[in-house]
Parts: sequence; structure tokens; C-alpha cells
Amino acid sequence: MSVLHPLLYAEDEEDDVFFVKRAFLDAGIGNPLVVVADCDSAVEYLSGTGRYSNRAEYPLPCLILLDLNLPGRSGFELLKWIRSQPSLCTLPVLILTSSTQEADIHRAYMHGANAFLVKPGKPTELLGMVKALKEFWLVHNRSVKDCGKYAITT
Repeated sequence: MSVLHPLLYAEDEEDDVFFVKRAFLDAGIGNPLVVVADCDSAVEYLSGTGRYSNRAEYPLPCLILLDLNLPGRSGFELLKWIRSQPSLCTLPVLILTSSTQEADIHRAYMHGANAFLVKPGKPTELLGMVKALKEFWLVHNRSVKDCGKYAITT
């Protein structure tokens, strides 16, 4: 039996966290959902430092859900940092935000987001989104485990 890697969810709104956790449960997603409320905590988790230094207890996630509007540094800054890290640069990052601004969508993709999802207003719509997320990203998608092992040429 293989161990399910966690998903990291960077979100500071408690209501959004509650509804996403519930949708994950209802969709039958068995992967643990690790929630951090700001970019500094996300960097700490992804770097395996501070309170997240025990990789056995806090393994790297297989996917990141990222809100753009976080306290302190923005989700855009976190996305840029993730894409600059050789060990994380291919980790799928899905923006999950309430923004529908064309400029935010464009900026997210320019900084390397794999998807841009707008938070639905209804729990049933959120559940549908989470089921689709599960099917594509957790069942069918294949990802590179460590891009630092490969030479990248331009």
C-alpha cells in the first residue's frame, strides 16, 4: 500500500478552509490536506524548516492549492518562489481564489501556475470542482518527482 502525499493549501480564510476540507471529504480524497495561512508558513513547509523540519511528519506535497490574497506576501510571490526552487519547480500549483480579474489570471500563468480556479459560491459547485481536481490531478496526471535531477536547457 502506498502512502498518499499531502496537498498543501495556502489559505487564510477559515470559512474557505472549512468548505474545501468538507468537499475533499465528500469527494473521497484520501490525501491529507495541510493548511497554512500565509506565505511564510508555506515557504517553511516547502523548505522543511522550522516547525516543519521533520520530513517524515511533513512530507513534500504532491499538489499546492494557492490563494492569491494572503496576509503579508501575496500568492504571486509564493508562486514565483516555488518556481525558482529546483526541488519544487515542477510541483503542480493550482490557484484557488475569488479573483476573476483578467490581470490576475494572466499574471498567475506568467509566473507558472498550472491552473487558475475561481472559488465557487455554492458548496455543490465546489464539490464538483474538487471531484474534477481529484480525477485529473490525483488520478490521471503524472508529475516529475524531482526536477533538480534533470538538466534544464533553454
